[in-house]
Amino acid sequence: MPTIARAKSSLLQTERAKPLPLASVRLLPSPWLDAVEGNRRYLHALEPDRLLHNYRTSAGLMPKGAVYGGWESDTIAGHTLGHYLSALSLMYAQTGDAECKRRVDYIVDELAEVQRAHGDGYVAGFTRKRDDLVEDGKVIFAELKRGDIRSMGFDLNGCWVPFYNWHKLYAGLFDAQAHCGNSKALPVAIGLGGYIDGVFAVLSDAQVQQVLDCEHGGINESFAELYARTGDTRWLRLAERLRHKKILDPLTAGKDVLPWIHANTQVPKIIGLARLHELTGNPGDANAARFFWDTVIRDYSYVIGGNADREYFPAPRTISKHITEQTCESCNSYNMLKLTRHLYGWQPQARLFDYYERAHLNHILAQQDPATGMFAYMVPLMSGSARNFSKPFDNFWCCVGTGMESHAKHGDSIWWQSADTLSVNLYIPSVATWADQGATFRMETAYPFGEQVAIALEQLDKPRSFAVALRIPGWCEGATLRVNGKPVPAGSPGDYATIRRRWTKGDRITLDLPIRLRTEPTNDDPSVVALLNGPTVLAADLGPASEPYEGAPPALVAANLLAGFAPVDAAASRFRTTGIARPADLSFAPFFQLRDRRTAVYFRSFDEAGWQREQVAFAADQARQQDLARRSVDVMNLGEMQPERDHGLTAKNSYAVTYRGRHGRDARTFGFFEFTSKVRPGPLVLQATYWGEERDKLFDILVDGTRIATEKLSGEHPGDFFDKDYPIPEALTKGKETVKVRFQPANDKTRCAPVFGVRVFTPADPLKTT
Repeated sequence: MPTIARAKSSLLQTERAKPLPLASVRLLPSPWLDAVEGNRRYLHALEPDRLLHNYRTSAGLMPKGAVYGGWESDTIAGHTLGHYLSALSLMYAQTGDAECKRRVDYIVDELAEVQRAHGDGYVAGFTRKRDDLVEDGKVIFAELKRGDIRSMGFDLNGCWVPFYNWHKLYAGLFDAQAHCGNSKALPVAIGLGGYIDGVFAVLSDAQVQQVLDCEHGGINESFAELYARTGDTRWLRLAERLRHKKILDPLTAGKDVLPWIHANTQVPKIIGLARLHELTGNPGDANAARFFWDTVIRDYSYVIGGNADREYFPAPRTISKHITEQTCESCNSYNMLKLTRHLYGWQPQARLFDYYERAHLNHILAQQDPATGMFAYMVPLMSGSARNFSKPFDNFWCCVGTGMESHAKHGDSIWWQSADTLSVNLYIPSVATWADQGATFRMETAYPFGEQVAIALEQLDKPRSFAVALRIPGWCEGATLRVNGKPVPAGSPGDYATIRRRWTKGDRITLDLPIRLRTEPTNDDPSVVALLNGPTVLAADLGPASEPYEGAPPALVAANLLAGFAPVDAAASRFRTTGIARPADLSFAPFFQLRDRRTAVYFRSFDEAGWQREQVAFAADQARQQDLARRSVDVMNLGEMQPERDHGLTAKNSYAVTYRGRHGRDARTFGFFEFTSKVRPGPLVLQATYWGEERDKLFDILVDGTRIATEKLSGEHPGDFFDKDYPIPEALTKGKETVKVRFQPANDKTRCAPVFGVRVFTPADPLKTT
């Protein structure tokens, strides 16, 4: 087991980069400052006592405010408080807002009181639900210690992700200590650590792994950080024990096990390994972090820097097949940016911040509406989709929590220091104080809309020699650099331009980064492309989000796509197509700004011959659909309110879903859905539509109580919806005008996959051609 001395010495073996403290950076007017101010208004609007409601009731204390709605009224209750505590602390560091610090101190005092009332170190706000009974989540830990462990992915003994919840609380306590100087936060963290350690101390290693099969955030990071702040090796031992071997061992060995597993569940575990590497020097932990980052960026990331579809990693390098309304959960990019910071600290590389800039600009800024301060859970990329923003007091999704944090710290990764070098990684207008050199820099720029970045050395206690390194983005050709008006070498794309000289107060650096329009293909299909202007992802504006988009996905048809774009307002990255878009020309603007619009980000591209072939194939499919419509007896559009009412749908533990623009319905464990369908005499077929990559779904289909099929879906039709036909025995419809159709899991361990429509029709006449 590493000793404290060894851990400290490992940190000193190489000079690492670290960002300038957030409190040393102040943002100037820009979209990032707009985001911070919108977030600050929201943080002020929230009431700490309402977020503390379940914490106090758990300890037998009278609550001081009514519980909020949404997830805060569900079994994940309490997770928002940890995010809120972090966001307040970060906002205080970023802006000096005294009200944010006052709230931090108040919340920590309240948590300390809750912990004293429990008397055993426990402090939490989550609950457990059994049928209609909602009870304090603390009850599950006695069960775990007895060996009664029921881990179901996101549910641990009936409680929704309790260790994930604690990871957020720990982060909030650490941020309160680090950014607000709160001296009471660490004792609360230590007391809670004692309680958690007591739970795991009585479990075998196999039982620990069983617990970790439930999403647990980065609880390993929490205890690594507790060790770093206390020097107590008890917490290091616990951090290393809380290693989810099923996922982390293969990644350490360089094996990709990400397909079809929940994406954001994995990133915090990897961040935990990164933090452990920094404390112990274990090379395997660093290898896992680097391999994971490289794999996700190369094989699973979209043009805006986000990843995952329906929250899960699909098959690698299949981006073109997963452009849906459920892409890019915002928590994922929040965590990928945190991981990127760790990797950059070990070995500064411009490519790391090429990714960071991409996701920070095109996903994180797109996630928030600065006018309202609200956040999007998903940032969808499917043509015609729009962002769904949270409501102030009625959602409290995970992405609301990470959104509060993301938009409280936009200054945290602009300026980095390493030895006597100051690196500029993000071109965000700001003023930064580099205390080690007694220097203050002011950066003014209209980037990413303007090409010039001007950096002035506003204050310097005395002339000094040091280096300033400026990142030249990987996409940028022809950058130019001047110091006090004199040209100096600008470096290569994807590298740094480093200026080492003796500096004096008033020196000025001017960097010009030529911005050009360009296309970028998906990683699996070069004919599916997105459009960027410099670092900014552009999107076609398909109309207001308040109105439905009913057209086909637009396409681009030209031998030279870029020649078909004309600037409308180049300084604002706004363009319009000139005859190359189908079915009509399109206006393009920065994706992150189109918050209240329906958009298209990816486009299938064709030459003229390819487009003609596409039209022929479309006409053939339309003829097939028309023939099927003529033979249809009844059509059930599942997941749509009026058709479900018209068909008398009844359901239990079943939910309407929308995926790729199609509505459907699932049935979960112990659930079902059932509806009335018209029938007619003679042979009939029941046809159900499924998404072709559903896995591990086993369910029965019944007609008037008789099972006509048991379906097992295992991902046999990747990348598309497909129809499955089930003949209905004529005995079940004889003499009837209607029947009951029922879908239900085949046993108490399975689910019925989402069904995206059901049709009852007469078989085609084999002698008739269409």
